[in-house]
Amino acid sequence: MSCNEQPQIIYPLLGPLVGKTAVPGDKSISHRAVLFSAMAEGTSKLSGVLDSEDVRASVDVVEKLGAKVDMTEQPDGSLAGTIEGWGSAGPQQPSEPLYCANSGTTARLLMGMLAPWDIEARIEGDASLSKRPMRRITAPLMKMGVTFQPAGAETLPIVEHGTRNLKAITYDSPMASAQLKTAILLAGVFADGVTEVNEPSISRNHTELMLPEFGVDTTAGEQSARVVGPARMHSCDVHVPGDPSSAAYILCAAALKRGSEVTITDVSLNMARTGFLITLERMGVEVTARRTGCAGKEPFGTISVGYAPNLRGCEIPGHKIASLVDEVPVLAMVAAHARGITVFRNVEELRAKESDRLAAIVDGLGKMGVDAWTEGDDLFIEGQPDLEIPDGLVLDSRGDHRLAMTWSLAGLVGNKPVQVTDFDSVRVSFPHFLDTMEGLAQ
Repeated sequence: MSCNEQPQIIYPLLGPLVGKTAVPGDKSISHRAVLFSAMAEGTSKLSGVLDSEDVRASVDVVEKLGAKVDMTEQPDGSLAGTIEGWGSAGPQQPSEPLYCANSGTTARLLMGMLAPWDIEARIEGDASLSKRPMRRITAPLMKMGVTFQPAGAETLPIVEHGTRNLKAITYDSPMASAQLKTAILLAGVFADGVTEVNEPSISRNHTELMLPEFGVDTTAGEQSARVVGPARMHSCDVHVPGDPSSAAYILCAAALKRGSEVTITDVSLNMARTGFLITLERMGVEVTARRTGCAGKEPFGTISVGYAPNLRGCEIPGHKIASLVDEVPVLAMVAAHARGITVFRNVEELRAKESDRLAAIVDGLGKMGVDAWTEGDDLFIEGQPDLEIPDGLVLDSRGDHRLAMTWSLAGLVGNKPVQVTDFDSVRVSFPHFLDTMEGLAQ
């Protein structure tokens, strides 16, 4: 991930956020569309794919493994085109390491993709990704027969040795993780029998919704998912709706900026992704969500939010965190402006993201003059309804796109400019974030 030599100065918006806009394609769905198409027999047609550094890492990896990718940038900034997969022939032996940049989704799903094939691949990432936990993925895959070097490795780089004799397993996951679940299910597509993953709480279900489109017999429950293998994946057409995580920054800014009223169009309304909307409602924000269609089995529609003058703190229980884990930083910014204390329970997973987001939230809000602290794995924020940004505020994004956009809201909807370090990290998920915000300001 690139770093700016100088922090980005974020100036207050000249007016409220008003009008309609769209957000880039959903990052989670985009990854899966690219990766599953590469695994399938035939040529899949993709549209609405997020054009970001993370998704381009997935595109680069599948090309190195033999998939034929013909995708170009569209007028709206998305990627569209075709991917011809390797199908039953399997991926080719890569001649160089598979570099996943900063994309944890690419690295972790890739391990499941490579598991059924008799090839050897070295999986690498940038400095940030190389600190993120991978044992949670390698452990269940080893139970299925895959080997990794070094044995018991906790982080990248890792060399994976697949096998054509995968064993189907039932795995009781210690955490709710869509990436972990997907890696096991992708391996299970080619194992003989039923592979099942059980989770302690609900995680994102994009894989369970998309695999049947590619011809895989998949069963999904609230906290479990399974596939029946071996299956033959075939090509299909995939349209990617807008990313609700990207929409969250615009919607939260509207809730904080007096006079604002915004609508996000063609955005995913998958219930596993919209937990942040329920949290905003509990904090006193009026939210309107309306379904307008489906992309495959993924519902999409519009979300509208206006300025909320009387924000209040609330408690988000641990079993709800998986549905809003990526939105905790920006919800923390909203909580900083609310009356009373907001509590996020069981947010330990924030320590293992692109950065230690939990520590970053406490540090950043503290610099803004907001009391924020942790007790065990819980995050507490005591809001200030009349919060004013101090002079000369510099906030550290830690090279993390979610933090970069969160801290930018302090300047965009605040009373003074702020400086955000490594703001270019927004290219991971929302490359034109500032342009979109400025386009809505009136």
